[in-house]
Parts: sequence; C-alpha cells; structure tokens
Amino acid sequence: MSHPTTRAARRAATAQRILEAAQIEFGEHGLEASTVRAIAQRAEVDPSLVIQHYGSKNDLFAIATRLDRESTDDEVAEHLFDVLDVRLGMLPPATRALVRSMLTAPEATAAMKDFLDERVVNLARTTSGDEAELRAALTVSSILGLTIARHFLKLDALQSVSPEQIATTLQPWITAGLGRQDG
Repeated sequence: MSHPTTRAARRAATAQRILEAAQIEFGEHGLEASTVRAIAQRAEVDPSLVIQHYGSKNDLFAIATRLDRESTDDEVAEHLFDVLDVRLGMLPPATRALVRSMLTAPEATAAMKDFLDERVVNLARTTSGDEAELRAALTVSSILGLTIARHFLKLDALQSVSPEQIATTLQPWITAGLGRQDG
C-alpha cells in the first residue's frame, strides 16, 4: 500500500486511522471508559489530532457509531437474515461500541433508538397483516437481544451457533414472527 503524498491525502488517512481506532476503543471499552489519549495511542497520533479532526470524544463517538441507514423495502426482510449472520458472528467495531454504550451514554442511546426505530419502520412497510409495526419491533428487538446475549453476556447456548442452525432455526423463527410463509 502506498503512502499518501499530498497534505490533504495524509490528513484524510490520519482521520481514517483515528476513526478506526475509535471504533475499536469504543467497542472494547464503551464511551465512558474510552479516552482521547487511548484512541490517539491506538491510532499512533498525538491526542491533539483527535480533537483537531473530530472536535470532542462525544462527536467522535457519534461518527464512529454511525450505522448504515440505506435500504429499500425489498431488501429489508432479506437483510434481516444477513443481520443475523453478522450479529451472531464477529460484531463490527461501530456496532460493538454502540451496543456497549447504549445504556450508559445518552448519545449512544439516542443513536441506537433512532437506528432501531428506522429499522422497525422499514420492516413494517414490507410486512403485511395486522400489527405489522409491532411484529417488526419484536423482530428488531429480538435480534438486538441475540446480539447482547451472544457477544456481551456470552450466553452458553449461543456461543456455538453454526450457520446451519441459523438457517434451520433462527431464519424460520424470524420469518414466522413477521407472519411470512416464505423463508
């Protein structure tokens, strides 16, 4: 990999390194226990550069935990199965940081609530029948619960879930919860 040669390219590369370090740091320690100094050390930069690029630890947290919000109605239900695979596999650093901090940091609480509310609305639009929004909320909440139980509580029964078990047990369970016959 070549090193950036222009000042703007070096600045962008430094900002990206800081962001990636912050995602890992927040994922491991949450917002409250992470420090600008630890993020800077992980990114191999001076702590002043963290502030220069992102303003504050809270601002950096908001950017580092921003989750993808782009999806079409047709992709939402199928996306749930991909989400299950990801949530039961290794969590991305931004997701780990957000989940770890959502009960202790108001910024994380708001970010997670906004993200989940959007997922519920999108999923409800693709679900027919009575109480589509409630069923969508239960589905989204269940996936969040699985994420917490597997990665943070390390519930024994979820530690060795295989891809086959995801296909044979969890996907039909999600499909049934949405009132769908396909799957």
